[in-house]
Amino acid sequence: MRKFFFENLGLKIAAVLLSIILWMFATSRGQSEISIDVPIQFKNIPSGFELTNHNIKTISMNIRGQERIVKNVRPANISVYVDLSNAKKGESVYYIDRDDIKLPPAITITNISPPSIKVSIDETIRKTVTVKPVIFGTPETGYYVKSIDTRPQTVVIEGIRSEVGRVNKIKTEPLDVTGSNETLTQNLKLDLKGTSMRTKTNDVEVKVVIRAESK
Repeated sequence: MRKFFFENLGLKIAAVLLSIILWMFATSRGQSEISIDVPIQFKNIPSGFELTNHNIKTISMNIRGQERIVKNVRPANISVYVDLSNAKKGESVYYIDRDDIKLPPAITITNISPPSIKVSIDETIRKTVTVKPVIFGTPETGYYVKSIDTRPQTVVIEGIRSEVGRVNKIKTEPLDVTGSNETLTQNLKLDLKGTSMRTKTNDVEVKVVIRAESK
């Protein structure tokens, strides 16, 4: 048996190497490589914290595989996750590991750019603030705005500490009383445009009492 294995050993080794080379050649045929931009997703943000900023929204990666498979790959077929389970308040750098990327079968990654992302995290807080109705315009001649009542008068807002901490009042969308000669009652939405703040109170009831001027 020993003689069988070692007889013509050089030829047998050469045959094995040739087989490996032929296999590599065969599998490499039809291979293709493309660059694709994929949106970054975030997961496991700790309770009581919020993601406030990140310096990039997508990463560019080179993927390789059989041409017939690669040419049909779209960004929606790939998922890139950044795990924030250990996140702390402030700015941190997270490296994008290949284990964080979910690929279609038979596809491999050859390059990732950029390899890291800067992420800013802040605390989430709640605060009770006053509702300030925005009323404009002038009632009909001979009438005036006697009073403005808002229900509720306060609402609870939620958001990052750096933003919510600066707010004491929340305005409503504008209500035009131009030409009015009677009391107006209307539900107005709260104006949170341009902020990341949230509230469970979608709108408030605003009552504008209009009275005739005394003669």
